[in-house]
Amino acid sequence: MSAIRYELGSDQILTLTIDMPGQSANTMNKAFREALEKTVTKVKGDLENIRGIIVTSAKKTFFAGGDLNELHKVTRDDAGFFEDMVNGMKAQMRALETCGKPVVAAINGTALGGGFEIALACHHRIVLDNNSIQLGLPEVTLGLLPGGGGTQRLPRMIGLEAAFPLLMEGKKLRPSGALKAGIIDELADSSEDMMAKARAFIDANPRCQQPWDKKGFKLPGGAPHHPAMAQKLAIAPAMLKQKTKGCYPAPERIMAAAVEGAQVDFDNGSLIETRYFAELAIGQVAKNMTGTFWFQLNDINAGGSRPEGVERETFKKVGVLGAGMMGAGIAYSTASSGVEVVLKDVSLENAEKGKNYSENLLAKKVSRGRMTEQKKMEVLGRITATDSVADLEGCDLVIEAVFEDSELKARVTAEAEPKLVNNGIFASNTSTIPITQLAEASATPENFIGLHFFSPVDKMMLVEIIVGEKTSDETLARAFDYVQQIGKIPVVVNDSRGFFTSRVFGTFVNEGISMLAEGVHPSSIDNAGLLAGMPVGPLTISDEVSLTLMQHIRSQSRKDLEAAGGTWQPHPAEAIIDQMVNDHGRKGKAAGAGFYEYPAKGKKYLWPELETLYVDSEKARHVKLQDLKDRILFIQAIETIRCLEEGVLRTVEDANIGSIFGIGYAPWTGGAVQFVNQYGVKAFAERATELAAAYGERFSPPALLLEHTETEKPFS
Repeated sequence: MSAIRYELGSDQILTLTIDMPGQSANTMNKAFREALEKTVTKVKGDLENIRGIIVTSAKKTFFAGGDLNELHKVTRDDAGFFEDMVNGMKAQMRALETCGKPVVAAINGTALGGGFEIALACHHRIVLDNNSIQLGLPEVTLGLLPGGGGTQRLPRMIGLEAAFPLLMEGKKLRPSGALKAGIIDELADSSEDMMAKARAFIDANPRCQQPWDKKGFKLPGGAPHHPAMAQKLAIAPAMLKQKTKGCYPAPERIMAAAVEGAQVDFDNGSLIETRYFAELAIGQVAKNMTGTFWFQLNDINAGGSRPEGVERETFKKVGVLGAGMMGAGIAYSTASSGVEVVLKDVSLENAEKGKNYSENLLAKKVSRGRMTEQKKMEVLGRITATDSVADLEGCDLVIEAVFEDSELKARVTAEAEPKLVNNGIFASNTSTIPITQLAEASATPENFIGLHFFSPVDKMMLVEIIVGEKTSDETLARAFDYVQQIGKIPVVVNDSRGFFTSRVFGTFVNEGISMLAEGVHPSSIDNAGLLAGMPVGPLTISDEVSLTLMQHIRSQSRKDLEAAGGTWQPHPAEAIIDQMVNDHGRKGKAAGAGFYEYPAKGKKYLWPELETLYVDSEKARHVKLQDLKDRILFIQAIETIRCLEEGVLRTVEDANIGSIFGIGYAPWTGGAVQFVNQYGVKAFAERATELAAAYGERFSPPALLLEHTETEKPFS
């Protein structure tokens, strides 16, 4: 059975329906390439009897893009074969594009990546006016570039400047936005309307040629050598570098392919694109990002960490204790997913403030045309702000998001738990306190679990699910269902102080503050974080979290550890934090003063006194940037391996996804464990040993890492 159905009607209009056998979505795999070649050969033979061609899909989506299973396996040794294969497929698309007959894309569903490139190769694009449909070229988000002609056709269609955000940022557009951007031509109300409009275009345009194939074609907005465009392109690479910090080759190659391709004819531009595409496909960054953001994330979303044999649950009523920023965010995300929420605080005034947080977020959506006023009121209507525990009656799930204090959490647990439905779940949003310890306040510890959200909850996609010693598999499975029900990404970890994400995050901020204690200039510290690929530097994020909260968490952890008979091991960063808070009154961003100054008007800047208090000018001048970058990435990866070793982490997938989506570990690496794999486990251990000798035992390779070095076996 062919992947492309060939139906030539009595009206001489050929309909090519893409329908990959045995797949829920169409992809550019070997079967598609073979079908495309046979189809184009048949078209050439029938050309005299064809007035026009409609390309559409039998699937719910139009076309899902390239086959990442194939792409992920391409190696440097395969580069020549890979280039030939890509150029061969593009030649078939080009043959349809230049056949002289009108070719129309009837896009009945989402068309991303290679799927949208098929549409770009057509002369006219009609899309169903359905807001669930997405259109675009998001390859850059996986470390790749659009290799099916996207870097050549899109700039020729809308100009280089307009094409750059779609190509280099991977922006996806809804049908109305795509029409406004000029990358599609018409919207259709229904499938029937779409096909009718396709036929009407064919009737009105008996012969068709792409604008760039016509004599005298000029690039919209100007070619690269045009004075106005040349001026912009002169600074574009520097602006791009400012964004990527040199960590991501794909945006740079996309810009190069588009600009170089725009200076030659289309066919030579296509060859330039293929060369850059092959370079990225065989590169390590694309392997890292594809492996994690596609394969591992899909495995998690498919329930890879969910216990089997437990029926899926849909939650109807959720209680949230504490209407501060975290609790308000949890309430918003839950209510936005269609679930009734009871938002409780010690006073009705506080609870109403928490509900107002949702109202403000929803009002922004309305003002931007992303939500109707009616929909906003429906979501708000699902949130009940209260100071009464009685309103929690009948909740399937209660999540406490109160202050990080064991005794307070125990009190609210005892108060709210009796209001749950039979076999209901009680969850703690604690970021550091062990779930097993908190579950001691529960009458049903088997139904007690950790649900660690990240701030701001409305933007952060991850939820870390923490399993206590007595947490049942059924509770874990149901908690997993809730996280997916509200549209978040669940990673599952076993119990430990700080769990996984907070432990690793702590190493990141502490390492940066330790550098300051050693005399390194604070600007070098934060810049090293950015250049390593972290979203912000360690001093910046310390201010965001607040130095007082870091003090409190340390105090609570030390108190609990010593109560259990353990011994607290001080970290070099602790003295700096205490000096900043206790001696200088600098508590963080919320207090208006931390490592940075936060003027009422203007940008933040480093507190000038840091240089006087801590910077060693000799050390600051001679510090090696690579050492700073390595310390930031290595200390987090080492702690991640320790979490695997101790059984806190259950899977490598949870480690990689959790590190990126939870703490912002450099996405180009594919995650903290993948950073070790791509560095090479033996080479990583050797470099860690060097760092340990220079900066402290905290960099010493864990036993599990040393085990892997013996066989040089990657973590999987």
